[in-house]
Amino acid sequence: MALYHASCVEWNGCGVLLCGHSGSGKSDMSLRLIDSGAELVADDRVELTGREGVLTAAVPDRIRGLLEVRGLGVVPMPYREKTSVKLKVILCQACEIERMPETVFETIEGVDVPVLMLDPKTASATAKIRLALSVYAKEREPLQ
Repeated sequence: MALYHASCVEWNGCGVLLCGHSGSGKSDMSLRLIDSGAELVADDRVELTGREGVLTAAVPDRIRGLLEVRGLGVVPMPYREKTSVKLKVILCQACEIERMPETVFETIEGVDVPVLMLDPKTASATAKIRLALSVYAKEREPLQ
């Protein structure tokens, strides 16, 4: 198990790992996904374990059920203990994103995970994550 500086939500049975530098919008993106039906797993720190081809994200005890909301503070939130990560999202500026990128996978704790570069400030950010999950998630359920 490794501790990662990231946030994680579960959306329709698929774990989404949100990564980026400090201040890139991980917590805010988590909040927008939660507002669209996702469930919080962990905010700012995530325990990741790879086993038998599955990357599992779990919430560290210290931050269980807590989400930092800029301008409001740290607030309690319903949460899931763990999820299977199906997508890694790297939050960045639009100018860092290729228009027609090749599919990229990153090996995390021995598991290959698809990667999406995303500008979290775009209005379509949550829609792009939903679409990426429908394209990449191997054991996906219908997304609603």
